[in-house]
Amino acid sequence: MKKISIVVPCYNEEETVEAFYQACERVLPDLNRLNGETYEFEYIFVDDGSKDSTAAKIQVLNEVNPHCHYIIFARNFGKEAGLYAGLKHASGDFVTVMDADLQDPPEMLLEMVTYLESGEFDCVGTRRADRDGEPKIKSFLSDLFYTINNKISKTNIVNGARDFRLMTRQMTDAILDLSEYNRFSKGLFSWVGFRTKYLPYKNVERVAGETKWNFGSLFKYSIEGVVNFSDTPLKLATIAGFLFSFGAAIMIVIYAFRAIFGYVDSKGFTTIVCLILLLGGIQLIAIGVLGEYIGKIFLETKKRPIYIARLKDEGINERGN
Repeated sequence: MKKISIVVPCYNEEETVEAFYQACERVLPDLNRLNGETYEFEYIFVDDGSKDSTAAKIQVLNEVNPHCHYIIFARNFGKEAGLYAGLKHASGDFVTVMDADLQDPPEMLLEMVTYLESGEFDCVGTRRADRDGEPKIKSFLSDLFYTINNKISKTNIVNGARDFRLMTRQMTDAILDLSEYNRFSKGLFSWVGFRTKYLPYKNVERVAGETKWNFGSLFKYSIEGVVNFSDTPLKLATIAGFLFSFGAAIMIVIYAFRAIFGYVDSKGFTTIVCLILLLGGIQLIAIGVLGEYIGKIFLETKKRPIYIARLKDEGINERGN
């Protein structure tokens, strides 16, 4: 029998966790009729400091099915921490990451398992084929992020890629070897390499509840992705510094010659103010970019744990423990 670990980071998902569990259970019989293999599901629900009854709901699931494990964080550490904690405790031959809101269709596991069992791929990921139902501005900014990131980073991220993917044990262990504090999992999945196939699917609405991703959180997430996998912003700040310094040097020479030959112009107050504001703004942007990288270094050197668990069930252990 082969085990498939389903990692489910949760934050205020009291309305969806039971529906998610039932939807996955309905897929299991079809999976066992797929290719002669026998499979079992191991669920790892990670409650990321929810303010509703999500923790209680997943504890009830554990009582109903001992294969439903739970980890409850001491506070909200973020989805990336929840994802890492789930992978850390997953013991399956295959490991998948899914959202509890059923925007990741469990039925796709049938096709994903087939590809992995063929031995041709180490990972089967998913990407949205469309963005139906999503605000136009959000779709535009998402496409812009992928375009910019893939141009300035050596780590290519497929446009519309979801965290929902099925990985072999080998690839999962490779992800866990990257124990950095500042995590951007979409980039990490790509950075480790391995043979990956992406399956497109139509955008699916949440079954209940509200999305936790607003414009501010998505913008912050995109900054994480750029800073974690590219030093191009630092190089751009350096190039801008050289260009403006070169331009300033040329202007100094020009105005020096004008002064020598008596062409002294007392006008230009507006020009001076605009240049000061422009250069000051560029300097502040460059300092801000530098600060982002220094901040990442600062957090990494503290060696703080990625998460702290307040509770977890007795039947779950960290990988290797």
